[in-house]
Amino acid sequence: MNTSRDRSGARDVTLAPADERAAADQADAFASVRNAHESEMAEDYVELIAELVDRNDEARPVDLAERLGVKPPTVTKNISRLVRAGLVRRERYRSIFLTEKGAALADACRRRHRTVVATLVALGVDPESAERDAEGIEHHVSDETLEAFERFVTSCNCPLSGMKRSNEM
Repeated sequence: MNTSRDRSGARDVTLAPADERAAADQADAFASVRNAHESEMAEDYVELIAELVDRNDEARPVDLAERLGVKPPTVTKNISRLVRAGLVRRERYRSIFLTEKGAALADACRRRHRTVVATLVALGVDPESAERDAEGIEHHVSDETLEAFERFVTSCNCPLSGMKRSNEM
């Protein structure tokens, strides 16, 4: 690392090539985390919208805010992001609906959620804790790990398809 002083006497730090790579790697890591959080938000929203539509034939922003524990303006901002991503459509003064792309994502999220819950329950975790823990785990499970979970659940004859979220019961 090279340092020099400007006219004011302040040090000017020039990063060595290895430090520049480390900084770029760190920036990439932070960008990856931001993208993962954005993806988690989208998955949580489409999954909840699908549940509400299944149960109530509609998903209202006020219901999303209540169920997610956030303020209505947060829901409005996130729904706008989902509209731009092509996952939902909304009608003025009406409910929010999943697009075909959003419905496919919701189905994949539900499957992943059921698989994680079934795996945790099969391992001896009580269903309530498994449900709560699955909310965090499901967003970070690779396809390879999910397939291993499914094989495990199948091998122990665990009720994968019958698993429902505790709030669906």
